[in-house]
Amino acid sequence: MKVVYNSILQNIQGKKVLFLFLLTNTVYVAMLMLTIPKVMIFSKGMRLLDMQPMGYDFEYVHLLFQNLGPEGRHAYLYQQLPLDMVYPLLFGVSYCLVLAYFLNKLNKLKPLFIYGCLLPLVVGIADYAENFGLLFLLNSYPEISHSSVTITSSFTLVKSMGTTLYFVILIGVFLQFAVKFFRNKH
Repeated sequence: MKVVYNSILQNIQGKKVLFLFLLTNTVYVAMLMLTIPKVMIFSKGMRLLDMQPMGYDFEYVHLLFQNLGPEGRHAYLYQQLPLDMVYPLLFGVSYCLVLAYFLNKLNKLKPLFIYGCLLPLVVGIADYAENFGLLFLLNSYPEISHSSVTITSSFTLVKSMGTTLYFVILIGVFLQFAVKFFRNKH
């Protein structure tokens, strides 16, 4: 754990954290504005699997893939998922450092709080597992199994719950930082 702690401490300079944050969110906006809408054109109003925070079942996956058709599944597989293979690493690293940056500014970057900073890395791993599950499902269609859908959906749930928990923590830490900042100003 000491190696992780030291690695985080070495990488929480403001400019580096800001650069990674902006890069991560540029990729995220590209997915939201370009690749996801490209796939959604074919979905007949159904949300993509990685945009389903409460998971999905076999029937939903089958209907979505049927609605997407060959062109939509191709767009999902070769346009959306390649960009989504970059995002989890960026999310994990940058948001780990964002939280560590603000904890450090509050003098609370102690070994115990490092575990909170690691949450985005866990989310990133779950996102990769979800992406590999989606690759498998898309490549297997129409021969998808209930178990492969259940496993992939489980990773989607872990990703969603971890992301929600992380942002609740980040908002709490940021509010503490803002209060400290404004108290020091006056």
